Amino acid sequence: MPSVQDHYPDHNFAVFARDARDSLTPNETQRTTLIVAGCYIVAIAILWHLPYLSAIIYPFKLLTVGFHEMSHAIAGILTCAHIHSIELDPDEGGATRMSGGIPWITLPAGYLGSSFIGAALIACGFDTNASKIASLAMAGFFIFTLWWARRNWLTWLLILGMSGLIVLFWFVAGGVALRFFVLFIGVMSCMYVLWDVVDDTIARKVNGSDASSFAEICGCCPSQVWGVIWLIQAFAFFAAGVVIGLVAFKQSAAQQAEDSRHFLPVPGSSAALQVVPAGLSSTLLCAVATVAILLHKW
Repeated sequence: MPSVQDHYPDHNFAVFARDARDSLTPNETQRTTLIVAGCYIVAIAILWHLPYLSAIIYPFKLLTVGFHEMSHAIAGILTCAHIHSIELDPDEGGATRMSGGIPWITLPAGYLGSSFIGAALIACGFDTNASKIASLAMAGFFIFTLWWARRNWLTWLLILGMSGLIVLFWFVAGGVALRFFVLFIGVMSCMYVLWDVVDDTIARKVNGSDASSFAEICGCCPSQVWGVIWLIQAFAFFAAGVVIGLVAFKQSAAQQAEDSRHFLPVPGSSAALQVVPAGLSSTLLCAVATVAILLHKW
């Protein structure tokens, strides 16, 4: 007669499979988010290369370039490099000038960092409160970018414009518009990595790229191989962002709206009136100090 323990592995696997299926099955709110993300992908794909109409997403292309360059800079800081400057070019290019560091890490960090940021924003785009936190994280990104690109006028215009949009969408529908805006930036960042890797390495539309520089350093594979590897990693990050969003944020739209009322509420609402007076002075002080430091360094 078989022992009871013999059935435990099958039972545990069945429970695990059922839990995984339940976690990955989208609810109504998540289905809406997935549909919107799909519409973003189609719209970005159409607008990316169309003359004139591509101007609609031009500022967001520059923002994703900023994510790319900022990722280089962060990797440089982590490997003891000295960051001289970050520059954004009107032709949708960018450059991070640094000395020192470890090229094995700093060169691939641009695409990998952009993919990671995009995946994180996609995951946060499934939840209103998570989108608010992501917006604060982007604010920190903006401050560091301005620190290193303080003499680049295009960067200032871009960041001021994006900051204005974030503040605007924070007010709309209790932060729901902010959630879909964060989702859009996440999709845009991931799409930028996919197209830029294809253009710069696989299609070889440019002579120099991160992949070609990395191929020269490692010497074992051509730049196209590294481009394909980074492309696969970009797809993996994109998929991970969606999966994490589905698993981590199961609240309905009504539950998210209720939670949002009590977490960093919309200024002017009844919940905000209980929170703002205590923290308003310190927030204004930090903002004024940040601007003063940046202007002093200008």
